[in-house]
Amino acid sequence: MKKSYLYTGGGDKGMTSLVGGQRVPKTHPRLEAYGTIDELNAFIGLLITEVENEKIIDLLLFIQHKLFTVGACLATDTASVALKPAGLITPENIQRLEQSIDLLDSELPGMTGFVLPGGCRSAALAHICRTVCRRAERQIYRLAAENTLEERALIFTNRLSDLLFVIARYECILKNHSEIIWDNACN
Repeated sequence: MKKSYLYTGGGDKGMTSLVGGQRVPKTHPRLEAYGTIDELNAFIGLLITEVENEKIIDLLLFIQHKLFTVGACLATDTASVALKPAGLITPENIQRLEQSIDLLDSELPGMTGFVLPGGCRSAALAHICRTVCRRAERQIYRLAAENTLEERALIFTNRLSDLLFVIARYECILKNHSEIIWDNACN
């Protein structure tokens, strides 16, 4: 008896199944969107390995779980299959991101210019997460232009990129590193 079904051979010809069984090409915009959410989740896992603050680690773990929810939402064609409760982002999930943004931002100095990615390793990783999140958001909106999607998944992704920016700034402060501010006179 086979231990697990990590491979089935079902995708060997470039097709895969959505939640509910509908077969689509692996190049389908829906897969691009939830694949990028998966990539973001992996980068957040890497970010967690560099973060030392338990409050931020707990927040990032929450985000990882919710990104799995967003992925399930994106993998479900709601025109033919209803989302399961596990595939829903709640208003409380969004509120937690907003409250975290407000709390962390209140502990940061005011911005004096455009912040460039870097400063310290964890901040640079948070900026990578932010840019992957923005790419996922663009892909989700492209998908939403032609498909019905759960609106709160879109809102969650938008808030998340803002939170990741704040986390990057916060990590610089926690680790006593200076942010890199864009200098338009730099040659």
